[in-house]
Amino acid sequence: MSGLLDPAVLLTHAGAWVALVIAVLILVETGLLFPFLPGDSLIFTAALLGPVIGLPLWWLVVVVTAAAAAGDTVGYAIGRRWGRDRFRPGAKVLRPERLERADALLGRYGGRAVVLARFVPFARTFVPPAVGMSSMPYRTFLRWNVLGAAAWATGCALAGHWLGHVPFVAAHVDLIATAPVLLSVLPLVWHARRRARKRPAAPTADVADVADASART
Repeated sequence: MSGLLDPAVLLTHAGAWVALVIAVLILVETGLLFPFLPGDSLIFTAALLGPVIGLPLWWLVVVVTAAAAAGDTVGYAIGRRWGRDRFRPGAKVLRPERLERADALLGRYGGRAVVLARFVPFARTFVPPAVGMSSMPYRTFLRWNVLGAAAWATGCALAGHWLGHVPFVAAHVDLIATAPVLLSVLPLVWHARRRARKRPAAPTADVADVADASART
């Protein structure tokens, strides 16, 4: 199992099947609701080791984009077909609280959540089923799905290709992959806080009591 979670070991031992191995792992991570596979670091390492494993950068992006889009489509279908029945308290993977967090992300950002979740471990696994349970049509989901898959594949691959030899970058792949999402969310958080501050404060108990007493007299 440790070899499966070590991208460098996995990729160097895949031989001629390296593209297929990458595609299967990416698809399983999202499509089969198995969030423990090294998605970001797998793409990053594959781009870094491209010349060694014989995998051109452009082909890596194509393979990952197709597999990621297919995986999210399967996740959407699972949500549409089985709904919340598969999520039970005490389950190791399909816990209701994970689905609730995916629901919250979808409720806040709509279709953009499909793109944003792609860059966040666990979220990219559970947002597609949550979307499948929602009222979002598949055609709308597919558009956001392909956009997110292409952005994720390209971003992680280019990071590995250009920055893979920098020790700090190689040691913090997941953090760096999540950083663009955090930056994109910050303006929305700032706007939400501004709106919250502009809302009139609820009357205190004393003020409410005085108002009620005045109404009775």
